[in-house]
Amino acid sequence: MKNLRSKSAVLMLLAGVFTFASPIHAQTDRLVIESGDSAQSRQNAAMDKEQWNDTRSLRQKVNKRAEKEWDKADVAFDAQDKCQQSANMNAYWEPNTLRCLDRRTGRQIMP
Repeated sequence: MKNLRSKSAVLMLLAGVFTFASPIHAQTDRLVIESGDSAQSRQNAAMDKEQWNDTRSLRQKVNKRAEKEWDKADVAFDAQDKCQQSANMNAYWEPNTLRCLDRRTGRQIMP
């Protein structure tokens, strides 16, 4: 009996809620189109551009250094090839210094 009373109390409470709840209607007679452009997005874009411009010189230095290292390796490869194909029997390639050296004197030579 006690269980039946609690069920009926819950039902009465739910009925009261539905009675007092007013129906919600959406207004659909207007169409709003937004570009997605806001003050916050413009500020974020400006900050991103400023950071990109501030790091430009650093990016250029990194690129120049990489190009310089590549050129250095390219020149060393050509020098090694020339040294190994040299007619000079005393010429040998030193991989640590990337130079062509004379076996007798240890001095750099131009093959």
